Amino acid sequence: MRILIVEDEERLAILTRKGLLQEGHAADIAATGEEAFDWVAIASYDAIILDVMLPGMDGLAVCRTLRARRVPTPILLLTARGAVEDRVAGLDAGADDY
Repeated sequence: MRILIVEDEERLAILTRKGLLQEGHAADIAATGEEAFDWVAIASYDAIILDVMLPGMDGLAVCRTLRARRVPTPILLLTARGAVEDRVAGLDAGADDY
């Protein structure tokens, strides 16, 4: 699988990528929503791991934009926010899991 990690905390992004690589997956890292759009435009992904709290455009807006652009790739939102309202907002934005 090829996975896009959208995470602005470099250490967490690198650790996530390392774990995915150890499991035999390919992984790219984007630190912002704009970088994620650039990666999605040039590569095909089997999944996107998307942080909700990003600088500039937040993860929910990134998710909505990807879905508006008809990107069918499954999206997993990754965040410390765990309230029911946050999960509902993420799924309503087009995420496949939270």
